[in-house]
Amino acid sequence: MVKRGHPRWTRGLFAPGDLEAIADAVAAAERETSAEIRVHLDRRLPKQPDAPAGDALAGARAVFVRLRMHETAERNGVLVYLAVEDRKLAIVGDEAIHARVGEAYWAGVRDAMVERLRRGAAREAVLHAVSDVGAILRQFFPRRPDDRNELSDQVSLG
Repeated sequence: MVKRGHPRWTRGLFAPGDLEAIADAVAAAERETSAEIRVHLDRRLPKQPDAPAGDALAGARAVFVRLRMHETAERNGVLVYLAVEDRKLAIVGDEAIHARVGEAYWAGVRDAMVERLRRGAAREAVLHAVSDVGAILRQFFPRRPDDRNELSDQVSLG
């Protein structure tokens, strides 16, 4: 049975329990880093002013700001973004982590997700992305004794 509160449009891509498994993976990744990871699903890619139609990165950046991910203490948040019905995705890292890994890293995470999604493995695609991002965040931003969880680990829905 699908947990109440999960919109119907998520069910074509994610099976019951998948969003909870993703939230658990985010929490596990964050236990070893001071950084924050969020996964956000939109039904459709919203139009962004001054961005071409279908620009998933522009949509992800807007969600990044809306979720206040740019306000983390170390500016090391990462958003994994999917527009489900448009079949678009993007990965956005805040300035501190982006400065360390660069555009090629994000493209690699994105490409690995696309490959898994094409095989019909949506849960695996997101879990692998969270794990991969968690490992790189752990490398550059290890957890400190005074660290606190600044953002929800739950999958956010637009």
